Amino acid sequence: MVDFNQALSPQEADVRATALDGYGLLWIEEPMRHDNYTAQAHLAAKTRTPLQIGENFNGPAAMETALALAACDYAMPDVARIGGVTGWLQSAALAALKGMPLSSHLYPEISIVLLCASPTAHWLEYVDWADAFLANPMRLNDGGASPSTAPGAAHDWDEDKIAKLLAET
Repeated sequence: MVDFNQALSPQEADVRATALDGYGLLWIEEPMRHDNYTAQAHLAAKTRTPLQIGENFNGPAAMETALALAACDYAMPDVARIGGVTGWLQSAALAALKGMPLSSHLYPEISIVLLCASPTAHWLEYVDWADAFLANPMRLNDGGASPSTAPGAAHDWDEDKIAKLLAET
């Protein structure tokens, strides 16, 4: 995977994505400005390497626009930007209608549950940032993860860890 994090102009994205074709990348992520769906669609149609966008979708309507324009091969909404659980579920329904593989962006402790409710679930983006203050951090097993079986979001704060972090600031 290669993430350009919106750093490229459409012209530079075109040059770099074309140059990366054939290297077996799983995807090229966010190569240019997130809401330039027309340029994203051009790039997605031109390159063999799949294009992943969506961490900056501001609600399901943005994702709907991107999908209508064929601006990506994979969608990756961020639960905080897409509209929480409701926005995610609406986006998952849009992805299902298009047969669009759906990955997550950050918040793995919540995103894993949402991906389990997404018909076209693809990848869970995992970062361990919450381990610093959760009583029962997510554990990986052989490159995979499983959601907690506890009710709700299944997060218990570790007050001792939080107190230590506060003391260090």
